Formats: sequence, structure tokens, C-alpha cells
Amino acid sequence: MSNLVITIGRECGSGGRVIGNRLAEKLNIKCYDKELLTLAAKQSGLCKELFETHDEKPTNSFLYSLVMDTYSMGYTTSSFLDMPLNHKVFLAQFDTIKKLAEEESCVIVGRCADYALAEHPNMVSVFICGDKEAKIKRISDLYKMPRDKAKDTITKTDKKRASYYNYYSNKKWGDAASYDLCLNSTKLGVEGTVDLILEYLKIKDRTKKK
Repeated sequence: MSNLVITIGRECGSGGRVIGNRLAEKLNIKCYDKELLTLAAKQSGLCKELFETHDEKPTNSFLYSLVMDTYSMGYTTSSFLDMPLNHKVFLAQFDTIKKLAEEESCVIVGRCADYALAEHPNMVSVFICGDKEAKIKRISDLYKMPRDKAKDTITKTDKKRASYYNYYSNKKWGDAASYDLCLNSTKLGVEGTVDLILEYLKIKDRTKKK
């Protein structure tokens, strides 16, 4: 039986990170969000600041096919050495995500993890959305910022996440067809969302055993 890996895509302000952490606690496994950047930096030998600078940011400066060809060849080829930094960062994260899935069961938040693990036999992809006003309030309260600034932050963050996901994957960010499960955290609350994901895992496991 392969490790269980739950990937979480999320709208800004939907509480995706909190939900991921709570889900991991209930399953007694680790949740990787920003921690993934540290791991990828350590494993690739690239500077951690590079991962923070390029984290989930869109790009259009390089052909996708060349990126994936280079990934298949490894990090020692001349094409990798000549590659723009944002693509080196993506490939290092891609590699780290795949290694994590091989080593342990875990929850991974964002960073195209569902695409990186598309061939993983025991991966469940979840997308968390939320109502507009609830998301604005969450970001406003969390970062102590005015409503207008919170609204602007959400718009810009989601635009970057969508561009990043749509560029590197063959799917569309936030589209129900791209995920196993899409949930509105405003309707369910954090605990309700976590409980529903857990229930989904139970049903999926029962179905698989039949």
C-alpha cells in the first residue's frame, strides 16, 4: 500500500493552510506548506531565498516542454545550469514533492503538488474555496489590514497562484474537474471541512476494497 498524500489547492483567505494542518493532526501525519521550500533548498543545494522569492509565482519566459525534458534528465545537464532561476526552483520543488510521497504519508499545501503526484496511486487532491466577504475578513483579521487592502491581496495572490498552476500543470486552477474534491470552507467551517475530507477518505477506501 503506497503512502497517503493529500494535496490542498486553496483560494487566498479560504483557510487552506489551517485546514491542511488540522487534517494532518487528525491523521497523525505531517503537513508541508512553507516547510517544502526549506526541504527543496536543502535537497537541491539552491539558496532558500530563491524559493521564497519565486514561491508559487507565474512565469511565461520558458517553454514548458523544455522544463519537463530537463526534469527527466536531472540537475547536472547544461540545460539545467542555463535555466532561469524560477524554473530551477519549480523543478527542485517538483522533485522534493515526489520524494516526500515516496517516503511518508503527508498533506501538501499548494505548489502544484497534485500535478507532481498525478501518477501516485494514493493521492487525493482537494481544493478549498470560500465566500468573498469571509475571505476578506479572514485576511483582514489575520494580517491586521484594512478591508480594501485585504481584498486587493486576495485578488493578486489568487491571480499568481492560478497563473503558476495553469502554466506548470495541464489543468485549470480552481476548476472542479482538476481535483477529486472541492469544498467551500465558509459553508462548512474549518472543522467541518476537515471532517468532510476525512469522511471522503473513508468512503474512497471502502470503495477501493469492494
